[in-house]
Amino acid sequence: MDKKKIIVFALCAVLLFAVAVFGYNYLSENYVPEDNNDLSGASSESGAENTSVTGEDSSASSSEEEIIAPDFTVYDADGNAVNLSDFAGKPVVINFWATWCGYCVQEMPEFEKAFAEYGDEVVFMMINVTDGASETKEEAMAFIEENGYTFPVYYDTDLSATYAYGAYSLPATGFVTPSGIFAGGQIGAMSEEKIFSYIEQLLELE
Repeated sequence: MDKKKIIVFALCAVLLFAVAVFGYNYLSENYVPEDNNDLSGASSESGAENTSVTGEDSSASSSEEEIIAPDFTVYDADGNAVNLSDFAGKPVVINFWATWCGYCVQEMPEFEKAFAEYGDEVVFMMINVTDGASETKEEAMAFIEENGYTFPVYYDTDLSATYAYGAYSLPATGFVTPSGIFAGGQIGAMSEEKIFSYIEQLLELE
């Protein structure tokens, strides 16, 4: 196998692993709008990048099928530790990003709009994958300041959140209910319409 094929195979393997860990299941067969924005169902034939917390049977909805969102520790700009569990009782939007990720940069203005609209109702955790090599805290902070973003940014310097959610393909976004249940997510950039749709559904799950 030549070097090019090996690289392609490795990238595909990483992506599949990320989907398996971060995704769980596809969207509902009972509600499949054109852009597949449902957070409540199980399997969908299309929109494989979208995920929801359900069991294997799309007709089942027991508490046994609910997936608790893994806790993690990240750090704010001042170096203070912040845990996902600190926001128990509130709906949470988690977004994994990096400055070198073109699609991350592309969707950031849409998340800024969402934060302006829903910031009083929903916790936003914009998590920079700060591995210290391809991304540093200084680079990320400079990027946020230059663009004037006001949403809360956290730095995953220990890669605690990245490993917990298998967020090895960026951007990746997840939604957590006030009771701490992983309510779905997407790997890849999201449009303003899709972000708003996910958040509206998240609020309905309270």
